[in-house]
This record gives sequence, C-alpha cells and structure tokens, in this order.
Amino acid sequence: MTNEALIKIYDDLAEAQSTLLRRRGVLTEEVPHQVQESIRHIFGEELSPDQAVARILADVRKRGDQALHDWTARIDGLELEDFEVAPREWEAAFHALPADLAGALTLSARRIREFHALQPITSWTTEALGGTLGQRVVAVEKVGVYVPGGTAPLPSSLLMAALPARVAGVSQIIVCTPPGKPDGRVPDVVLAAAYIAGVNRLFRVGGAQAIAALTFGTETIPRVDKIVGAGGLFTTLAKRQVYGLVGLDGLYGPTETVIVADDTANPAWVAADLLAQAEHDVLATAILLTPSRALAEAVQAEVAKLVPELNRGAIAAQALAGQGGIVITPDLETAVRLADEFAPEHLCLSVREPEHWSRQITNAGGIFLGEHSCEVLGDYVAGPSHIMPTCGTARFTGPLSVLDFIKVVNIIALDQDSVTGLCPAAARIATAESLSAHAAAARIRVEHQ
Repeated sequence: MTNEALIKIYDDLAEAQSTLLRRRGVLTEEVPHQVQESIRHIFGEELSPDQAVARILADVRKRGDQALHDWTARIDGLELEDFEVAPREWEAAFHALPADLAGALTLSARRIREFHALQPITSWTTEALGGTLGQRVVAVEKVGVYVPGGTAPLPSSLLMAALPARVAGVSQIIVCTPPGKPDGRVPDVVLAAAYIAGVNRLFRVGGAQAIAALTFGTETIPRVDKIVGAGGLFTTLAKRQVYGLVGLDGLYGPTETVIVADDTANPAWVAADLLAQAEHDVLATAILLTPSRALAEAVQAEVAKLVPELNRGAIAAQALAGQGGIVITPDLETAVRLADEFAPEHLCLSVREPEHWSRQITNAGGIFLGEHSCEVLGDYVAGPSHIMPTCGTARFTGPLSVLDFIKVVNIIALDQDSVTGLCPAAARIATAESLSAHAAAARIRVEHQ
C-alpha cells in the first residue's frame, strides 16, 4: 500500500476543508453495502437502518424478554438462557485478571472518580429577592450505561460512564453490553470494570434491543431514566428514536482526532497518535493540520512504516484512506481556525506555546496541550471521561460529566410582601397573553389577603 493510499496530503485549503467536513458523520443518508446486506439477511427484506431499528424497538416494547431472546438469536446468533451476569462473576473476573491489568484499571477508576468529584454540583438558595429562592440539585435515579462490544472489549468505556454517574449520586446503574462470541460470555475485563465501578446490574444484551430494553423495561431489565454511552450505527439510531421517552447524553458517531502541529513536533509521535485513533474503526477520523510540509511528509512516511506492525493495521489503513488527511495550511493560525471549525472530539496541539493557541479554540470535546498530553492518556487514565461529542456536536455540547447525571429543581418560597408586590405585574402579563385565569389567580392573592 502506498503512502498516498494511507493519508492524502491536501495542498488546496478550500478543497481540504470541504472534503474533510463532507466525510464526517454517522447518520448519513448513504448506507454502507455491508450494513444493507446485514439488514437483508436478518429481516428478509429491504429496509433502511431506521426502519430496522424501529421494528426492534416496537417488538421489545411489546414482547419484552422474549423479543430480546429472539433478536439476540437472529442478530448475534446466540441462544441465551438468561441475560443477567451476577456480581459474583464480576468479582471473580477481576481477581482472575493479570495483576498489572487489574492495577491499571484500578488506577484509571481512581483518577476518573477524583476528577469528576471536583466538578461543582451544589444546591443554593438566596433571600435577596424576597422570601427564599434557589435551586436544588438532584441526581437522576436510574441510569443505563451502554458499553459497546464490536471488534474489541472496552472496559474503559464502562468506567468512563459509570463512575461520573456514581460520583453524581445516581443510585441505580444498569449496564448493557453485547454478548461475546461464540460462547455468549461477556469478556472478563469488562466484568472486572463493572466490579471496580460498583454498578448495580449488568446484562449481556447489545444493539438496538438493549436500548429498547433500557427505555421500556422488560421482565428482566429495568426501565431507566437516562441512557449514556456510545455505540455503533444501530445503537445510535435507536437512541435517536427513543429520545423523549428517556434521557440521552448524546448521539455519537465514529471517533475523531485532529492534530495541529508545527515544525517542532516529533513526526513519529504524531504518526503514532493518528494511528491510535484510526485503529478504532474503519470510519474513524484522524487528521493532521500543519503549516510544515517537511513534517507532513515525515508523518506520512512514519504512518506507512508503522501500519504493517499493528494487529489492527488493516482497520487503521482503511480509516486513514477513507477519512484521514494531512492538510498543509498557510500558517499555524489557519490550522487552528480550521480545527475549531471542524469541532473535533479530540484536538491535540503539538505546537510551541500550546496554552496560547488553546485560547483560540471554542469547539472541541477535549483539548490536549503539548506532545506529552497524548490523546491515548485521555482514553484511559488522565481522569476526564473519554465520552466526548463527535460529528461537530462539540459546537453546542461537551463531554460526559457529572452534570449529565443531575437535575436542577427550582425552589420558590416567596414571602407575603413579595407576593403583594409581584402579583399586579404577573396579572398584567397574563392579561396580555389572554390568559384570564392566570390573571385572576394572581389578583386574588392581593384582593383577598
């Protein structure tokens, strides 16, 4: 495979900008051939992904556990006697892990807890406006955490979703994750993460049927108030369809990283960071923006050298060929501006004075300042949740945090003098809106004290 097949170098900034933005996004109208073939095989007819998901949701809502058994057999090819994995199995899985892996997961969990415990979520009141006004912070009671299975087990995704929920005070955390193949077992490393995070229950159910179970409840799986966590196309479409019946953290597309680098960057490190993102998924996005042609060419050569050494090199190569790119910009300021417009999930600043350039960024899930703050540390052990906005949604939302697991309840306890003073204004506004009962409810407080 040639270097050009791995990462295309764009010299024309306008072409690069339009091409990179056009390539991004999971919920597109174009359905990949393999997805359409899978739908045809499972359903026996031509359906869009949205139609397929809608059928699964409706069936689980109607038939509960029996529908889960049927769809697990049809989609995963597994006949499962039960879905729940008992906590004693989580503990056994943890103790069976190699000591260094158990220690790494424990370190990750500790840092995630400590970081999110620093996020402010306090209730408050004031008497400055007459009587007592304020806001009470209340944790969401039941949260469903979806942990993807896909091509690799992801214990880190469980920790990154469940621990902020626990810190926020969520009392019931329900995990759903796809059953492993061919035996239907959940990987031990994922069970160990459930044990470390202290979740309440864990079920081996994946895809749209898991989202349906968490939304509607079944005989076995409890209905939750909010669902968090990323997943594949069908999981994301299912989340979109149930929004309003249940709370959601967001809709996530394939993972993405943009690296802004100048001539001080180490090309081997930049190439390694691009590949670390590209190996996630054939739809992953890994982009380098730099004013240095020498760096661009050196990174391209490093990528070509490293890909054959990776166990997931074929996935990385396909991702880089499909969504990857190196854009040579006129200057560093242009690179930063283009990165901000792209609004990536991860933005890495491998430049001189990264703090200075970071102040020009408003659209990113996470900003990694300097070459030592590599994105892979954010994936696992830095502390902040690695569940971040994708597909440009960083323009209006942020990473998963304790704020995703709380509700704010307004408290209104006005004194008599404040009521007397405010009622005429309330009545006047109500009259202007032609709501006479509203106006009367305000006036009666003044007229019949």
